[in-house]
Amino acid sequence: LTDLLQRYAASFRDPMMLQPPEWFKAFIVCEAFLQLPFFPVAAYAFLKGGCRWIRTPAIIYSAHVATTLFAILAHILFHDFSKSEHLGPRTQRERLILLSVYVPYLLIPLLILFTMLYNPHYNHVEKRKRK
Repeated sequence: LTDLLQRYAASFRDPMMLQPPEWFKAFIVCEAFLQLPFFPVAAYAFLKGGCRWIRTPAIIYSAHVATTLFAILAHILFHDFSKSEHLGPRTQRERLILLSVYVPYLLIPLLILFTMLYNPHYNHVEKRKRK
């Protein structure tokens, strides 16, 4: 696994995997304790179907992941990697290649968020009967 990580970091010039900044480490902790436990719960709810209770947890998950990914993508686009111990992207093309690795991790939560907000199945508000 270490060799695989080294090859990935060298191929995509991703120094954050080999020498993560402190804020990136915080995102990893959030992923381990917030996002990973959400996956089996969400898989159950989406596979079973009809589970409207997943709406609020899915919105929280999606907003959290999107927020962390915006910071990561901005770091990839604007950070000066010349000071990194490990090779980082040097050209705009290399930045875009590394960006393409992270963008799907933003798109999936955004799709979940828009589904939870705009799909009538999950956005259904029950009307109370008047007495």
